[in-house]
Amino acid sequence: MITNRQEKLLNFLIKEYITTAEPVSSKALKKACSLSVCGATIRNDLQALTKEGYIEQPHTSAGRVPTKKAYKHFADKVASERETTFSTFIYQEIKITRMQIEEEMNLAQKLMKSLSEASSALSIPRQPEKNDLFEILNMLGSSKPTLGKNMDIINEIIKELEKF
Repeated sequence: MITNRQEKLLNFLIKEYITTAEPVSSKALKKACSLSVCGATIRNDLQALTKEGYIEQPHTSAGRVPTKKAYKHFADKVASERETTFSTFIYQEIKITRMQIEEEMNLAQKLMKSLSEASSALSIPRQPEKNDLFEILNMLGSSKPTLGKNMDIINEIIKELEKF
């Protein structure tokens, strides 16, 4: 089992080795990782990583290089992080989509209510039957003062009926 600090050192060592194809020294690791530990501590961590089989030293004065075990560990970790990132991304997208659907449903409900109110206000009256026209005439009355007005109203009703 490796510590967080060893994990950080290993990750940098792998990335640096992939970039340069040269063994990585403890001095380069200390500088790049900006750890607040002395060089001896880094060398001890590198020895522990060597003992665990994550890195090897081609010869005594050389830096360290990653082993197959290190690459596998690195790839598994990257894959795991990406999977977590991908899962989080998918979760967020589903959440956003769900909120958009709810908003659309609310808008649809408001639209349905509005259309319902408008349709009842603008409902088309049924065509009156002949008997209904006589009822309207009876309600309007037949007195001489209102007869002219009644005829105008009747003409308007007939015009409206002809439009249907």
